[in-house]
Formats: sequence, C-alpha cells, structure tokens
Amino acid sequence: MEQPFRVIIIDDHRHAREGMRYILSQDPIFELVAEGSNGAEAIALTEQWMPDIVLMDINMQGMDGLEATKAIKDRYPYVKIVMVTVSDDILHLLDALKKGASGYLLKNLHPEAWTEYLRAIAYDEVPLSRELAQRILHEFTSPSRTPQPAIPLTAREQEILKWVSKGHSNRDIADSLVISEHTVKNHLKNILQKLHMDNRVQLARYAYEQGYDK
Repeated sequence: MEQPFRVIIIDDHRHAREGMRYILSQDPIFELVAEGSNGAEAIALTEQWMPDIVLMDINMQGMDGLEATKAIKDRYPYVKIVMVTVSDDILHLLDALKKGASGYLLKNLHPEAWTEYLRAIAYDEVPLSRELAQRILHEFTSPSRTPQPAIPLTAREQEILKWVSKGHSNRDIADSLVISEHTVKNHLKNILQKLHMDNRVQLARYAYEQGYDK
C-alpha cells in the first residue's frame, strides 16, 4: 500500500477541527499528523511535520489563513493548502489562489464531498469549473507576456489542454480519449514543464488565453 498523505488541520474552532478530523479518519489515504489554531502555528507545524496537505481556516485571530498560506508556499512550494471556510465568496477563493492555495472547501459540505475533493487535491486532478476558471483568468491577467513553450506542444497535449480548459478531471479526460489516467497525468506533467508552470490553475489561465476552450 502506498504511503498515506500527511495532513495538518489549522482552525481556531475546536468543533471544526473535530469535524475535519472525523472526515479524514474515514479515508485511509490520509494521515492526520498535527493540529493548530492560528496562522503562526500553521507555519511552525508545517516546518516540523513537512505535510502533503494543510487544511487551513481563513478567518483566525492573529495571523489569518491567507497570510499563513503565502508564508508556507514561499518556504515550502510543494505543500498543498486547502482553504476551509463558511463563506462561498469567490473573492476569498481568488485571494487564496493568488497566495498559492490549491483549493477551497465549505464547512457545510457533506463529508463525502470533502473526501472526494481532498482525494482529487492529493492526486493533482481537481477540475476547475468554467465560471471559476473565467474569474481566475480575469483576476490573474497582467500585462506580462503569455508564456510560450520552448518545445512545441504535441497534438495530444493540445487536445488535453482543451479538456482542462473546460473543467474536466483527469478521469474524464482519460475516459473521453480512451487512455489511462496515468497517461493523462504524464501528459500534464510534460505540458507544465514545457510551459514552466507549477499547477493546474496557471494551466487553466494559459488555456483560456490561448483559446483552447473554443
């Protein structure tokens, strides 16, 4: 069996931490290694435990979740941070993504939805909805030149970009193209490397700017 994904929970409400702890306990691919109640603890615990995923509340006393997210991503870019909140304000989500967050979960979602989403985060296959991708594109757009690959994308890689731009998961892409999820992941790794990008959010922006959603 593969090693479980190490998770840290950061939330200043005890009951919220208990709820997240219970959700994680239902799936053996996750291992809860530590809990904290503010941004400063999040940074210290990340340094101590080197987790794969941090579940981070946004609104906390002292250093909030957004500040802590930026600080952690600056020091440990590999760590995936998922913001957890009671608000579905898309501006909060956009701000979190700008600071390096990998995703966003509402506290009132059903536990099964949490598990499904966190699994997708862990395996790098979280789809972006069309509406969200468009908002991200608008918020992230800058005068800087759109990156162009030093090595041209293959026909298959461009085909996969079309599916990514429309918000499809790796599984959806694999089923539609009749290839394995592993193959899709390898194609995405190649695309990211060619474009000198780090994550799917940046890739979605690129796909929209290049018209792959048409």
